[in-house]
Amino acid sequence: MDADFSHHPKFIPQMVARQREADYDIVTGTRYAGDGGVYGWDLKRKFVSRGANLFADTVLRPGVSDLTGSFRLYKKTVLQKVISSTESKGYTFQMEMMVRAKGMGCT
Repeated sequence: MDADFSHHPKFIPQMVARQREADYDIVTGTRYAGDGGVYGWDLKRKFVSRGANLFADTVLRPGVSDLTGSFRLYKKTVLQKVISSTESKGYTFQMEMMVRAKGMGCT
């Protein structure tokens, strides 16, 4: 979750419920599917973010609609495992974490 509240905490109970439905390892909030969206972004930022996500999805094939978003719920053991294998510095770590999680067979 971002500190600027671009991800509203009111969605946390829904994410927890979704995780419990099928014992998912990771649940991601997304800006690019269903009722997803962003608050307070100008058109340029929306365009750049969406473009980066489309490019990364095409190249990396992680199976996640929002690779650059940080509104995620992880099982503690999964988070520890994924973090320990992540090498990226800066914002790219968010993408790498999801790609590595998929490679580890996380759901």
